[in-house]
Formats: sequence, C-alpha cells, structure tokens
Amino acid sequence: MTDLTAHAKPFVYETGTSRALHFTLSEIQSRMQTERPRALDLDYTRLMMGFLLFHAAPARLAMIGLGGGSMAKFCHHFMPSTRIEVVEINPHVIALREAFCIPPDDTRFQVQLADGAAYLSAAPEPIDVLVVDGFDGSGQPEALCSQRFYDDSQAALQPDGLLVVNLHTAHPDFELHAARIARSFAGEVLRVPDRDGSNTIVFAAKAPLAQRFKPQGLRQFDAQTRADLMPAWAAVERAVRGMQVDAEAAP
Repeated sequence: MTDLTAHAKPFVYETGTSRALHFTLSEIQSRMQTERPRALDLDYTRLMMGFLLFHAAPARLAMIGLGGGSMAKFCHHFMPSTRIEVVEINPHVIALREAFCIPPDDTRFQVQLADGAAYLSAAPEPIDVLVVDGFDGSGQPEALCSQRFYDDSQAALQPDGLLVVNLHTAHPDFELHAARIARSFAGEVLRVPDRDGSNTIVFAAKAPLAQRFKPQGLRQFDAQTRADLMPAWAAVERAVRGMQVDAEAAP
C-alpha cells in the first residue's frame, strides 16, 4: 500500500482563464488554459515538444513526471499512433488528473504510480523518446538527476532514441546535472533555455543530434497550436544551427 504521507500534496489555483498545479505559491508546476485544456501554456513545455524536430513519429514515448499532464494530453491528442506511458511517484498528483482533463487510461495511454528511476532501470522494452520532467515540493529529486539515472536513460533508449530533460537553470547543481547527461551520451547534447531563463531543456541522443534534426512545418497542428509552438521551436532550430557552426569551426 502506498504511504500517502510520504509525498507532498499539491494544490490547485484557479483564475478566470487558467488552472494551475502548485506545491508552493511561488512556483507553478503546471498550468492549463481552461478554454484550451490540451494547449501547452508554459514555454518550457513547448520547448520540450521540440523533440518532434528530431524524432517526428515515435512508436513508444515514456514520460517521467505527470504534473498537470500538459505534455501527456498534448501527445495523446496530436500523436494518435504513439503509445504513451507516464510514470508518476506521487499519488496526490495522479488524484488530480480529472481536474486537469487528463484522459483515462486505454490501450495506448497509461499513467502508472511508480518510481521513475526504478521504472527506467527495468524498462521492459526500448523507448523511442523519454521525457523527464519530474519535480516535487523540494525541486528535482536526486534519483532523477544522478549519473546512474542518466546512464539508465541512455541504456533504455532505442539506437535512434532521444532523451529530453527539464532542468531548473538556477539550481546550484545545474552544471553538474547537465554534465552528467553529457557524460552518459558522449557529449551528444543540446541545451535550449526557455524565454525567461528559468528552465533549460536538454536534448540528448546516442546518434549525432545535428544530423537528426529535420526542420518541418507545423501543418499537423491547428492554427493556434502552430502559433503557440513556433517561437519555442525556432529557439530549438537556432540552437541546432549554433551546434552545426561550432562543429564546422572545430579543428
């Protein structure tokens, strides 16, 4: 039986246009537009979805950290051929899934109560894209940013798989965590900060990232979603172009 007292209980804060999940008043974990519940409202989530520029049609997508389910809902709606598994350790977070319009489990979408690090170390089959956005009331748990965790992430991916990690840029161990990802993936990483500099999204792959980058239109999305994603995806493209320039300038 799960010990509910072992996990911080989040709360929901509502305005006339949004619903947000918080552990503390000072930090938003997730925010949903009540009129557009599938939209990605926070810039860092739009950056994380930039993985589609490297892996346009993953067969199996795993997410560690549910939060308000922004990316899970987005992928469930816009990627109908992808099997999605979301791992969340906090039962209080999962209990709010209906409040955030997270779809029910079915044959291609599952939310499971489990420890993300333990899940990854025993992943039953290779993953195409692994999205890590796991935070609790104290920040990012050590188990989700250790060298072992990133090594397990690398091992769990398909040969052409991709890891996408959300890191708090101001965290005192930010550079250490980023270096651990680089070590696990032999330096094949790309960092992209969000617009206000609060979060940095790290993309990592076994294969050369710049070669896998495929700029594509946003035609698969409706007009409003295209407008939402365009600035973030342009930031990913600029970062890739910078990586290519650096590679060409290297002796």
